[in-house]
Amino acid sequence: MSTTPQLSPQNTSAAAADERPWEKLPSLTGMRFLAATAVLLCHFSLYIRGNPDFWRNLGQVAVSFFFVLSGFVLTWSARPGTPARAVWRARAAKIFPNHLVVGAAHAGLMLLTGKAIVAAQILPTATLTQGWIPGFNLTTAVSPVSWTLSCEVFFYLTFPLLLTWIRRIPPRFLWYAAAALVAVIFTLPVIAEHFVPNGQPMSPLLPYLDNDAWFVDFFPLARVFEFALGMVLAHVVAAGKWVQLGMAPAAVLLVLCYWLSMGSGLYSFAAATVVPIGMLICAAAVADVEGRPSPLRHPYLVRLGEISFALYLVHKPVIDYGAKLLGIPHFSGLALVDQITVLGPMLAVSLLLSWLLYVGVERPAMRLWGRRRARVTARHKSVCRDCPSLR
Repeated sequence: MSTTPQLSPQNTSAAAADERPWEKLPSLTGMRFLAATAVLLCHFSLYIRGNPDFWRNLGQVAVSFFFVLSGFVLTWSARPGTPARAVWRARAAKIFPNHLVVGAAHAGLMLLTGKAIVAAQILPTATLTQGWIPGFNLTTAVSPVSWTLSCEVFFYLTFPLLLTWIRRIPPRFLWYAAAALVAVIFTLPVIAEHFVPNGQPMSPLLPYLDNDAWFVDFFPLARVFEFALGMVLAHVVAAGKWVQLGMAPAAVLLVLCYWLSMGSGLYSFAAATVVPIGMLICAAAVADVEGRPSPLRHPYLVRLGEISFALYLVHKPVIDYGAKLLGIPHFSGLALVDQITVLGPMLAVSLLLSWLLYVGVERPAMRLWGRRRARVTARHKSVCRDCPSLR
């Protein structure tokens, strides 16, 4: 008898979520591409002059969006009776092949250009455990953006247990649970400032101590509350408890909070924008389920969203080594026309490499590792194809 935990429904809220596990949410897929592009623009900004808070916060908001979205989508698509090991296998197939290929390519570029690789950085980066180690240099070594995957791995490992707990929350208390998670996210900067041992300044351009920034930004145990918030919000929508706020008001609120987050210190990493991020995700999901108009559902945008994970991984070495090849130093003060002529080809190369990584690594790995789950899904669909849609 297997001892693997089961992802089984616990109450009416869970049942509501499980009635529609196979429904697609294309607007959320389109949003993934926009978020990945925001991270790309954040990293490209290192080579231009401008408002550092604006560009830095752009990447931070995108990362927070990915964390909340992960919790929402995994919970929305969770099927009753799916073993936790099946979830872990599918997530490992999604993350590790892409990560290891890009990490190896990045390390090769470092060696070719004479940039030293510290031996102590290799194992934590390869195993995606670097987020648990305080400091900034190790967290962003070899494959600088992979620290977020260190958080995601922890999210996926805890997902079956979190799902069991969240499914036990009665629908009338879901908003209270969401508010409690937001409150915890707002306390994390306070904990970092007053209880985390002081470290060294991250850089002249980043007004944080590295230990404080690590705790709020990189530490998986701190970021898991955003993932859990996404899980709770998926149940809010599925249980019919959404407040019917549309995508446009949610987007306006996000822009406003983004503007206010500039200069807010450690709160800019997640706390200042996590509420409108959650609202925008919920509004887009409801628009898809109810068939409301959504510009994010455009087929081209959805197709780009499918390769957004690959884009997230490959864009940083393309920008850094592309700039090095062109002789463009950090903060070189490129004119607007030069920014466009440089960024355009970098974006095109990043998209091409992302597509190659998607079709050559990510999709084959998902087909191979997710084969068993696909058969279970097909059987479940054949039994439940007449389940009602959310209205």
